[in-house]
Amino acid sequence: MYDPSHLRTFLSVAQTLSFTQAARRLGLRQSTVSQHVRRLEDAIGRTLFTRDTHSVELTEDGEAMLGFARRILEVHEQATAFFTGTRLRGRLRFGASEDFVLTRLPEILEGFRHDHPEVDLELTVELSGTLHEQLAAGKLDLVLAKRRPEDPHGELVRHDRLVWIGAERLRLDPDRPVPLIVYPPPGITRALALEALERQGREWRVVCTSGSLNGLVAAARAGLGVMAHSRGLIPPGLVRVPDRAGLPELGQVDFVVVHGRRRPSAQGAADALATAILSGGDRLNQSDEIRLRGADRRDGRAPRTRSLGP
Repeated sequence: MYDPSHLRTFLSVAQTLSFTQAARRLGLRQSTVSQHVRRLEDAIGRTLFTRDTHSVELTEDGEAMLGFARRILEVHEQATAFFTGTRLRGRLRFGASEDFVLTRLPEILEGFRHDHPEVDLELTVELSGTLHEQLAAGKLDLVLAKRRPEDPHGELVRHDRLVWIGAERLRLDPDRPVPLIVYPPPGITRALALEALERQGREWRVVCTSGSLNGLVAAARAGLGVMAHSRGLIPPGLVRVPDRAGLPELGQVDFVVVHGRRRPSAQGAADALATAILSGGDRLNQSDEIRLRGADRRDGRAPRTRSLGP
């Protein structure tokens, strides 16, 4: 009933919210992408997207189809690997940005390890800028990270916007420099934040520098200042700074997977993990547990806990 190629196309459109970008990612014509989506909609008898000349949005049925499509493709790939007898081996050096610490990326990696137990997966968690440098130096095989708006490299996983966030009680004095909580160089978010402030002519001062997302979040929760962060990944206990604060727009940010130099021993594993990340891109936001705890704190309730066993 569900053609795997149609499901892959659906997931690409759902993650990019663009038929044009999905076509570019898949190496297909835009008309073919539209045809795949239309045939999937005909197969299930539901509309998956609402679209006009300016935007593409998932319908409620489209949101429901995300989980089904991902699981169907996972089982399809597991069956293909089992019956073709292909087993990936070798060492894969994978780098992931600090931004994904609080997402469900571990679930994607766990699934990859289950499907390819003979791959030696080595994970590096670092700043996006550092990961790109290590990739260029041949120290990593695959990277999941942010890229600058003008950078064409990488396969798009998801779009997001950068926003200013801080503690809810924080108030900024318009007559004093903006107190900044930032990653150290070469952090991409840091660079974009400073460039935006300088374009506006707004004075700023760094009040906290940390290479750890947890360190930045702790400083922000303590009310030391503001930080630039992905809108879809705002940690619990922090909120968007209101527009009345007069901080400049930070613009859009892309999260991408980028391949390094093709080492024959790692190429198959890198391709497989990249496919898993691109297929599961809708899971690369805050985990359900993190969102629930954040909602509980805002509502004044005790955070919910998850049982880890008897």
